[in-house]
Amino acid sequence: MLTSKITKIGKVVICGAKGVGKTAMLEQLIYGHVTIDSELHSTIEDTYVASVDTGKGSRDMLRIYDTAGLQGNVQLPRHYLLFSDAFILVYDPSDPASLDMLAGIKSDVDKYKDKKEMIIIVIANMRSRQTRSVGNTQLNNNDLIESNLNRANNWCSRERIKHYTVNAMERASLYEPFIQLAIRMYPAQTKSSFPQLRQLTQKTSKVDNS
Repeated sequence: MLTSKITKIGKVVICGAKGVGKTAMLEQLIYGHVTIDSELHSTIEDTYVASVDTGKGSRDMLRIYDTAGLQGNVQLPRHYLLFSDAFILVYDPSDPASLDMLAGIKSDVDKYKDKKEMIIIVIANMRSRQTRSVGNTQLNNNDLIESNLNRANNWCSRERIKHYTVNAMERASLYEPFIQLAIRMYPAQTKSSFPQLRQLTQKTSKVDNS
C-alpha cells in the first residue's frame, strides 16, 4: 500500500567486516539494479534514505549509515554508537571471521547505549552461493556455510537478536528484515485509556454526591 504521508525518521547504522556486501544490499534494496557483474567500490562512508511501508497507513523513513568495512582490530567509530537508533550487523556465512567480528561490535554497542533499549538485528548475506567452485570445493563451502549459520542462530538466540538470511542479488529477500526493523523502531500507537478512566471517575463522583 502506497501513501504520501511520512511520519518518522530513524537513524540506522549498518556495519560488519569488509567485503560482506553491505553496500550491495542497500543498493539492491533501494534501487534494485545490482547484479553479479556490478562493480561496487569499497565504502568509506555513505548515507541512504529508505521509505518503508509497514502497513500502518504511513511510511517510516530510515536514514541508513553505510560504514566502512572493519578489518582486524579496527572498531566501529564511536560517533556511530552515540547517535544511532538501531544497528544492522552483517556477515558472510562463508567467512567465519566476519561472524566472529559481530560479537565485538555488539559489545561496543552495549557499552554506549546509555541504558536505552537498542534495536539490533543480524543479517547473513548469502551472496557467496553465487561463486563458482570446482570438485569438492563447493560441497565443503556449503558445509562451512551451514555451520556458520547454526553458530549465528545460537548466538542470536542467546543475545535475543533477530537473525535473517538474505541474498543481496535477490531484492525480495531484503524486504522482511528492513520492514521488521521499522516496525520495531516505530510500533503502532495504541489509543489511550485515560478518556474512559476520566468518564468513569465523573460517573462515580456523581453517584457519591447524590
